[in-house]
Amino acid sequence: MTAPAASSYTASPFVGRTFGVTVAGLNKNFGRTAVLKDINLEVKPGEIFCIMGPSGSGKTVLLKHIAGLEHATSGEVRIGEFDAADPETRNKVHLALVFQAGALFNSLSVYDNLALYPREHRQCNEAGIRERVLHALSILSLEKAANKFPSDLSGGMKKRVAIARALVMEPQLLLYDEPTSELDPVMSATLTEIIATLREQTAVTSIVVTHDRDLAFNIADRVAFMMDGRIQGVGPRADFKTPADPVIANFLNPVIDLKNPRFKQLE
Repeated sequence: MTAPAASSYTASPFVGRTFGVTVAGLNKNFGRTAVLKDINLEVKPGEIFCIMGPSGSGKTVLLKHIAGLEHATSGEVRIGEFDAADPETRNKVHLALVFQAGALFNSLSVYDNLALYPREHRQCNEAGIRERVLHALSILSLEKAANKFPSDLSGGMKKRVAIARALVMEPQLLLYDEPTSELDPVMSATLTEIIATLREQTAVTSIVVTHDRDLAFNIADRVAFMMDGRIQGVGPRADFKTPADPVIANFLNPVIDLKNPRFKQLE
């Protein structure tokens, strides 16, 4: 029997390094609409950093700038010393984005969804790809789902597959867009545990856009709160459990008043 060919994968010289993120004076306009307004943030290497805020506050747009999918009107985003907007940065930093809806290819099995990126980028031979895919599936306890298709999976399993696909890229910076949306409380807790465990196992820097207070309050090292395209506050998660800012407090701990409901106040 012929032995499998040696892997042809060449790692970035920065593999093994954990990257932080610096956002400096970031502004983004879509036409005449200002979506991001003078954003300044620093995410430390290896931390779990959560970005919270109401829908439409600019959280996902900020995440896309960090991922290099959007270009700033002014200001900059740097991953380590590299410009996030420079396509060459993708060759220097292993970055993965876990989309809110999973963004799995329905025509591909779970295994082939995970194998697609290293195949397309010719990172290693099929033996090397199989090793990486099976390792990622084992981390997320998805071995039995390898030959299934996305249509066969529950919402929670699709989220786990999306994270497993990101792990195949061996990320040094892992971005999550609403990872627990549309999940039941138990599966949300499971995804929260996965994010924390991956940081412990791989030392990856994790930036999480989320509405999930339990996620942020249990695993975030620090939290940023966005409102109307601006950063309203940044600090350790403990600061957000009883926030002094009434705007943040109203979002994180809303009071239900049946005698004076919010929708009546909007009329």
